[in-house]
Amino acid sequence: MTPAAQRVVGGVLLLATGMLSLPVAAFLLDGRATENWIIPVQLLAMAVTGAALTVGLPGLAREGASTGRRIRTGIWWGLLAALVGVLVSWFLISGFGGA
Repeated sequence: MTPAAQRVVGGVLLLATGMLSLPVAAFLLDGRATENWIIPVQLLAMAVTGAALTVGLPGLAREGASTGRRIRTGIWWGLLAALVGVLVSWFLISGFGGA
């Protein structure tokens, strides 16, 4: 697969998981003792997802990057996808006029 195709596939997968990660984390951790863990678990899951995707799809990192650098780059891509996913979900639920 070409690096451009890897970027497209990786971006789509990261955005999809970014949009789904917060509702899934909220569903799984919706309890009195665990509700404070929803956002940290979502961010951790997205960091791991981003790192795994960037190791699996090296086109998401700079050409010739070592595995460690790809992991660090993937962590940042995952956290960015989590933020974008939350924003997209917010606008889909609330609209541009607000809640």
